[in-house]
Amino acid sequence: MISTKDFDPKGIYVGRVWRPDLGPALVRLEGGDVVDITSRACPTMHDLLEGDHPAETARAAKGEVICGLDDLVASSLAAAQTGDANALRLLAPPDLQAIKASGVTFAESMVERVIEEQAAGNADLADGIRARVKAVIGDSLSGIKPGSDAAMKVKSVLQEEGLWSQYLEVGIGPDAEVFTKSQPMGSVGYGALVGLHPMSSWNNPEPEIVLAINSKGTIVGATLGNDVNLRDVEGRSALLLGKAKDNNASCSIGPFLRLFDDSFSLDDVRTAELSMRVEGTDGFVLEGHSSMTKISRDPADIVAQTIGRHHQYPDGFFLFLGTMFAPVKDRDAAGQGFTHHGDDVVTITEAWLGSLQNTVRLSTECPEWCFGTAALMRNLAQRGLI
Repeated sequence: MISTKDFDPKGIYVGRVWRPDLGPALVRLEGGDVVDITSRACPTMHDLLEGDHPAETARAAKGEVICGLDDLVASSLAAAQTGDANALRLLAPPDLQAIKASGVTFAESMVERVIEEQAAGNADLADGIRARVKAVIGDSLSGIKPGSDAAMKVKSVLQEEGLWSQYLEVGIGPDAEVFTKSQPMGSVGYGALVGLHPMSSWNNPEPEIVLAINSKGTIVGATLGNDVNLRDVEGRSALLLGKAKDNNASCSIGPFLRLFDDSFSLDDVRTAELSMRVEGTDGFVLEGHSSMTKISRDPADIVAQTIGRHHQYPDGFFLFLGTMFAPVKDRDAAGQGFTHHGDDVVTITEAWLGSLQNTVRLSTECPEWCFGTAALMRNLAQRGLI
């Protein structure tokens, strides 16, 4: 469970909570207190991030202390178990923003995507293919710059070996893979259940840094995310990416968004070290690590490929930066690697951003998503905020 000690006292952390019988509120973390800073001037996260100086605005905003952080965390975890949609709980930080994700941005996980494709989503074949692929590729992808001459030479070698893949194309080619991970307001927050599509039997969490970008293309902050991944579905065909990635409760973001200021910047994101722990009711424990220092594409470059004259986001967007984590530790049978069991608890931690914790269920067992943009607009209008 997160507590005040998990957050930098110099940082400006903002988020969204559900207030019982009121609805979503924009909040600032202030020591051990959670302060509601929702106002007519700033009724949504979108409005805060569209301003010229989001961190200064959030720091100066007057508000009402609604609870302590410990009480909010406990209530969020309890609400996930009871399914109480009106309970005090943390929501995912974005509201009107699009939720985008970039894939195959780390060489280590890029190799695993190739293995998924070669295995056509069959976990039983993965171990043998992994040995063959790594025998050819080795460390040739380490430190390589996508689109460079060196990358193109590696591409030629892999093509000659019959191992070229669409995943390697976006991993070391000039163009990044950016896809829609979730619909606006479709992501879940800290403590909530995260969902797996029932058709999947080979899947895993993906711990990632998530950037917040406003409509002008300015990166204004960062948070944590779990880009829940269905390895068998995507492995069958990359054209099933939408089915593999965007399902009920399949996207988790939080706990809070740390805004960029003098104490925290994109350079800190570039050196971030993420850790992840999966704890199963069967006693199985999986630990993983993802270092942003090993990302193949600079975060600013991925943002530039996502927004510009070629594509606008008038409400801004949140962008998952990808992960180097690809679990191969066997859980159910030798050579099959890792897959989730129901009630796995996934905790993703980063020193600047706190911890994001969720419990795994099937998407069909998670609460249905029913509070979208239209509901938010009606709620804010009824409260006199717009």
